[in-house]
Amino acid sequence: MNRLAILSVSDKTGLIDLARVLVESYQFQLISSGGTAKALKEANLPVTKVSDYTGAPEILGGRVKTLHPKIHGGILSRPDLESDRADLTANDIQPVTLVVVNLYPFEQTIAKAGVSLEQAIEQIDVGGPTMIRAAAKNHQYVSVLSNPAQYNAYLEELKAHNGETRIEFRRSLALAAFSHTQAYDRAIADYLTKEILNEAQAKIDLMEVSSTGATSSQPSLSSSYTLLCHSPKPLRYGENPHQPATWYQLGAAPKGWSAAQQLQGKELSYNNLLDLEAARSIVAEFWNDAPCAVIVKHNNPCGVAIAPTIAEAYQKAFAADSTSAFGGIVALNRPIDEETAKALTSTFLECVVAPACVASVATILAAKPNLRVLVLPEMQQGTSETVKLIAGGMLVQKSDDLPATPETWQVVTQKQPSPEQMQELIFAWKICRHVKSNAIAITGDRVTLGIGAGQMNRVGSAKIALEQAGDRTKGAVLASDGFFPFDDSVRTAAAAGITAIVQPGGSMRDGDSIKAADELGLVMVLTHVRHFLH
Repeated sequence: MNRLAILSVSDKTGLIDLARVLVESYQFQLISSGGTAKALKEANLPVTKVSDYTGAPEILGGRVKTLHPKIHGGILSRPDLESDRADLTANDIQPVTLVVVNLYPFEQTIAKAGVSLEQAIEQIDVGGPTMIRAAAKNHQYVSVLSNPAQYNAYLEELKAHNGETRIEFRRSLALAAFSHTQAYDRAIADYLTKEILNEAQAKIDLMEVSSTGATSSQPSLSSSYTLLCHSPKPLRYGENPHQPATWYQLGAAPKGWSAAQQLQGKELSYNNLLDLEAARSIVAEFWNDAPCAVIVKHNNPCGVAIAPTIAEAYQKAFAADSTSAFGGIVALNRPIDEETAKALTSTFLECVVAPACVASVATILAAKPNLRVLVLPEMQQGTSETVKLIAGGMLVQKSDDLPATPETWQVVTQKQPSPEQMQELIFAWKICRHVKSNAIAITGDRVTLGIGAGQMNRVGSAKIALEQAGDRTKGAVLASDGFFPFDDSVRTAAAAGITAIVQPGGSMRDGDSIKAADELGLVMVLTHVRHFLH
């Protein structure tokens, strides 16, 4: 009796080549449904339609095709169990040796603009996951291929073992299959969760504008949290050479850094990606502003500048702290032009990312062949959540993407900021939120002058930032990511020449800091928003 293979695939990559070898070299009998059967017939391969094999027609517009005892009895049967063999004989069921199934493209569908809930629901596969799970459960006897990338390995396994497969190989396929269905179900759950939350929010908004005065709250919908990661890419190592590391793509469709185009340079490292993301998040703050350049070192900005041209912005950012910028990561909010390319290649940098790259600069950049140059058009699009693993669990929070809203800020000193000072304070505040706490940022003329990052006390961060800025503090402004618990840093900043301070406020001793600012003729603005970054 020929061995039986069930093939039902949405992604038909490699299907015909696989099926031809199964039939011609290993005498498999093929059973397929819908578009898969059609593709096999067009390739002149012998195939039996599922409906002909089961004697039951496809119904409900194709929603029910493979949900039949002759299909699942064959997949789940244990040929070495007498009672199972008796059931197969009594019901005219043939045992299945191979299941080749990949699922409706749910994630690809919902990624398209304008997709309705009804359209998304029709891309929820039922028969496919059922066959995959059944075959994976019965991997003692059945091989399951849930991804076209597995086809060649399966054929090599048959070739190496006289047309048979080893239990270790089938078990690895089963693990991949269960991981695949888990990710598929998680994608559906996440999508429906967002849909229900959006619907709940719409109802809340409606009630808020009604005359009833009724209130509501969004329901807590999920009792678990899963990250759907695909396409693992091994990295050379992690933060240190003794730490293995892998880069995973979030979701089935490439986006963010997975969608970036690397034009030249060595492979990206773990630390490169962390620093690139830090640089991207800062330059995104100024996406719609004038040309902006950001230089990051060890996840903190060491130079940020806005200027009339992107080349000038980069040169100012580099000059802000040229020592730290050596070996840094650069992000630009404008395409790399020839002048900028020449500046970028005049020193040692690890990576450069921009929304585009002028074609004529390829030769200039090639002078630094190890420089990693990336193009990421949608640099302003970040993540909606941040996730950190801790022992025994994970922490999940909404990303700190609250925009700077100076119209809600409060000037608490007698001296009022000039329009120019207010624009400088906004610039400093946007940068400060991306500096590790305790964070102090000093800026002037839309250029960072001093950065104090990651100190155990705010006085230490202020001291580092002021010392780095040196004489450039005269007339500059200072931003702090948290409140001043005492007035000492305010007095130190004034003595160095700082003229205006922006900070969240909220200390029991805010009055002391405000009083000191008034005594010293400073402007102080409270944002009432804290931006700690741990």
